Amino acid sequence: MRLAFLGTPEAAVPSLRALVDVGHDIVIVITRPDRKRGRGGALSPSPVKAEALALGLRVGHRVSDLEGLDVERGVVVAYGAMIPAAVLERIPMLNVHFSLLPRWRGAAPVERAILAGDEETGVGVMSLEAQLDTGPVHLERRVAVGDKTSNELMSELADIGAAALVEVLGSPALLEHPAPQQGPPTYAEKLTKETFHLVPSMSQSALLATVRLERAFTFINGRRIRVLRAHAVGPLEGAAGSLAVVDNSVCLVANDGGIALDEVQPEGSRPMAVSAWWAGARISEDGSQWT
Repeated sequence: MRLAFLGTPEAAVPSLRALVDVGHDIVIVITRPDRKRGRGGALSPSPVKAEALALGLRVGHRVSDLEGLDVERGVVVAYGAMIPAAVLERIPMLNVHFSLLPRWRGAAPVERAILAGDEETGVGVMSLEAQLDTGPVHLERRVAVGDKTSNELMSELADIGAAALVEVLGSPALLEHPAPQQGPPTYAEKLTKETFHLVPSMSQSALLATVRLERAFTFINGRRIRVLRAHAVGPLEGAAGSLAVVDNSVCLVANDGGIALDEVQPEGSRPMAVSAWWAGARISEDGSQWT
């Protein structure tokens, strides 16, 4: 099948690779423009662009690059922008979406599933509509969330979604007979800096879920520190917002227990075991606060 592929992050790469592997003709790959990454400020291609170039595929950076091209269908995987209705009227498109629709329509479905404590999530191949993630679903696959990090869960869903996409495109029955979404929708709002901020008012489960997003941070005595890994502990002595050292573990005290820090990254430094950080931080347990 002659396809246009629209995607940007690493999670879209397995779908692109799978389509090429089974012999689909990828006429063009549309991805977001190169961005400055790292301290040097050099422009770097998106993961999808890098993969497309390695595969020898034509790359564009605007949806308007589809004009005049002879394609049978488009495939959208985490492209990062809405597709105009006029384009969808001309080119029918499939979307690989990383949730069990209509739960978690929107920009951050994997992270919102983790934060909400969902026991399972999944990936669906749906027909794309001009409205946000409202299209009928051709095929759905479910996975357990467990204690996976956001990257672990996204990687699993990306591979499963790629296989589901290939299955849909190879099956006239699946392609021609999608099922309408059933149930009340929920929306996965965009993540902000504060999404990752660990604060004493959060429950133990919310703290651990936020750490699993792999961008968590807090302030200890006013100094910003990233929390890379942690585990549950409790009950702990002290008020919420205080520090406790229990069995050589540095713990953030919350209202319903707390979390023991395993790996941290102080601002301007490298990731390290919490024991190494604590030994050099010169912080007293008494009177110290995390905010």
